Amino acid sequence: MTEMVYGSAPIRDVEPVLPKWWRTIDKWSISCVLILFGIGLLLGFAASPPLAEKNGFAPFHYVQRQTFFGGMAMIAMFATSMMGPMLVRRLAVIGFLIALVALMLLPFLGTDFGKGAVRWYSLGFASVQPSEFLKPGFVVAAAWMMAASREIGGPPGLSWSFILTMIIVAFLALQPDFGQAALIMFAWGVMYFVAGAPILLLAAMAALVVLGGSFAYSNSQHFARRIDGFLSPDVDPTTQLGFATNAIQEGGFFGVGVGEGTVKWSLPDAHTDFIIAVAAEEYGLVLVLIVIALYATVVVRSLMRLMRERDPFIRLAGTGLACIFGVQAMINMGVAVRLLPAKGMTLPFVSYGGSSLIAGGIAVGMLFAFTRSRPQGEIGDILRGRAR
Repeated sequence: MTEMVYGSAPIRDVEPVLPKWWRTIDKWSISCVLILFGIGLLLGFAASPPLAEKNGFAPFHYVQRQTFFGGMAMIAMFATSMMGPMLVRRLAVIGFLIALVALMLLPFLGTDFGKGAVRWYSLGFASVQPSEFLKPGFVVAAAWMMAASREIGGPPGLSWSFILTMIIVAFLALQPDFGQAALIMFAWGVMYFVAGAPILLLAAMAALVVLGGSFAYSNSQHFARRIDGFLSPDVDPTTQLGFATNAIQEGGFFGVGVGEGTVKWSLPDAHTDFIIAVAAEEYGLVLVLIVIALYATVVVRSLMRLMRERDPFIRLAGTGLACIFGVQAMINMGVAVRLLPAKGMTLPFVSYGGSSLIAGGIAVGMLFAFTRSRPQGEIGDILRGRAR
C-alpha cells in the first residue's frame, strides 16, 4: 500500500566503483594502450639521448619528461574511463569550449618554436598545443548535436555541427595545421555517416576537401613545400623523409640491434613525428607490425562494442573517438613510409610530447567510458522488434 501511495524507491547501484569499472571495461583494449605506452618509453631511451646531448641536457632528460607526462596521461585515462557517459559529455563540452578559445587566441599569443606554424603556447617549463585537447572535446560536442537533432522537436544539430567544424578548420588552417584540420573533418564525416548522412552530401564534402587543398597549395608555401616533397619521384637523402626512409630500409625484418641505429642522430624529430623510423631501424618490421596490431585491436574492439550500443550519442561519440585514434596512428606511420605527405602528427602514446600524451589519455579514457558494458538490449534486438 505504501508503494501505491508514495511510489517505489529507486534502486541504487551499490556496487563499488573499482569492481564495477573492472567488470565493465574492455580489458584487451586498455592492455593494448598500456603496452603502447611501454613501447614509447622503450623507444624514448633510444631516440631521445642525441637530442638531449644537443640541447645540453642529461642523456635521459626527455625520457624522464615522457614518463612524467605519460603518468599524468594514464591517470587521466583511468579517471575518465570510470565516469558515466553524461558526466564525460559535460566535462568534454566545457573542455572543448576552453580549447576553442585557446585555439582562437593562438595567432596573438602563440609561438611556432621555429617550425613555421603557430601551434603552441610556451609556458617556459613546457608547451601546450590546444588542437590536441580540442579533438576529443569536438568529437563529443558534435556527437551531442547530431544525437539531439534526431529527437522529436530537436535542434538542427547536423547543421550546427557542420558550421562548428568549418570554424575549427579555418582556425587550424591559419596556423597552418592542415593535418589536424583534415583529422577534424574526417571525424565529423565519420560521425555524420554513422548518423545517416546521404552519400551525395559526403561526396560534396570530399569535393570541398579537394578544393580546399588546391587553395592551400596555391596560397601556402608551407603546405606546397610538403606536397611537392611528397610528389617528387626522388627523395632527398638529407631531408627528414630521406633519413626515415633509409632507416626503415636498413632495419629489415629484425632490425640492426638495440642502440645500433643511426637515424636518431640525424632526425630532429626522431623522438616525436618519426619515432616509428627508430623502431623500424633498431627492432625491425616485427616491432612495427606489433604496434600496428595494438592500434588495430583498440579500434576494432571499440567499434564492435559500439555496434551493440542503443544510445545514439554514445554510439556517435565513441565511433568518432575510435576513428581519430586509429587514423592519427595511420597518418603518422604513413608519413614515415612516404605513403602520405608530412603532417607533423604524433604517434599516440608512443611519440614524445606532453600535450599529445595527456590529450590522448583523456580521449582514450572517454572512449573506454563509452564502450563499457551497460545493461541494455542490443541494437539488433530493437531492429528485429521493429521489423516484426
